[in-house]
Amino acid sequence: MKIHEYQAKALLARHGVPVPRGEMVTSVADAEKAAAKLGGSVVVKAQIHAGGRGKGGGVKVAKDAKEVTQFSTEILGMTLVTHQTGPEGRLVQRLLIEETLPIERELYLGIVLDRASGKNVFMASADGGMDIEEVAHNTPERILKEAIEPGVGLSPFQARKLAFGIGIPAGSINAAAKTMMALAEANEKLDLTLAEINPFILTKDGGVFALDCKMNIDDNAMFRHKDLVELRDLNEEDPLEVEASKFGLNYIKLDGTVACMVNGAGLAMATMDIVKYSGGSPANFLDVGGGANAEQIRNAFRILLSDKAVKAILINVFGGILRCDTLATGVVAAARELNVKLPIVVRMEGTNFEQGQQILLDSGLNFTIANGMKDAADKVVALAVVN
Repeated sequence: MKIHEYQAKALLARHGVPVPRGEMVTSVADAEKAAAKLGGSVVVKAQIHAGGRGKGGGVKVAKDAKEVTQFSTEILGMTLVTHQTGPEGRLVQRLLIEETLPIERELYLGIVLDRASGKNVFMASADGGMDIEEVAHNTPERILKEAIEPGVGLSPFQARKLAFGIGIPAGSINAAAKTMMALAEANEKLDLTLAEINPFILTKDGGVFALDCKMNIDDNAMFRHKDLVELRDLNEEDPLEVEASKFGLNYIKLDGTVACMVNGAGLAMATMDIVKYSGGSPANFLDVGGGANAEQIRNAFRILLSDKAVKAILINVFGGILRCDTLATGVVAAARELNVKLPIVVRMEGTNFEQGQQILLDSGLNFTIANGMKDAADKVVALAVVN
């Protein structure tokens, strides 16, 4: 689950990470009031689930009340396009009005999982305030790393080593190390899959602050964080993905024309690969799960059909817990109820696959039975082109 910058900063502050004073607003009038409370110049920041907001015109420094009104009016309600939103952009519905700080240096802090070692890795770099991916690609030696031992956390000596390594002055080392350890603690306690402070700033008076922050919370750990569910902003998510989540379906919308319905995440990934290999383009990732019932199948179909770009549907199932005849019965019922006109290619293997195929053939509906995954991919891609 992604959250907004202002929400992430509030969580960081709970764990002892210094953040600038600020307030989230949803109207120009409230922006003016928030700026008046803070006093002096303020930063007007668009709140969307994407990076690169400054380059897209979504972050501006207002020197006085007149500019607060001007910038808030310009940014609130705009469609902000960044390198992470895609050309369609995101509608800005919230602003963060935040105090300005006397910045001496911009640095980078982040924590991600290193799958090779099976441990979280704390990263720090002197090259803050820019795309860390670019730094990693062009000058990887500029990113310092320390493995976080499970159950131990980031040790003081590791934090101090990183702080010295990115050139923090001696007088600010303790504050920086304390902030790094607080970030590591927040990462563990909140079950984050990404914790990033960019930029992490050093001020002219030797203070340290998280000037910007990005957090992703592990969906599978949300049962431990019921108080964080309210942080989810459905306006920032694809409507079809939101709808799918209501029925326990693992769905991610893509840009292609071949809709895929598959049981099992690994098989779903392989299905998308082979569709691409056959010259097509998958319209989605959809894992209905091993124990899908008729209701889930119907809702899955409805969600697939809601994507206007879809030209053909591929059902790829390996029958185990979900028997092929059970799936076929659900698919036929859903296709009739929803009056599906698009061509549907079905590849079945596993428990009762022969009975499942016969149910599809006897339905009188527009099903094409495939013999293997490659045959299924070739047929659905051909039908998508024709349709």
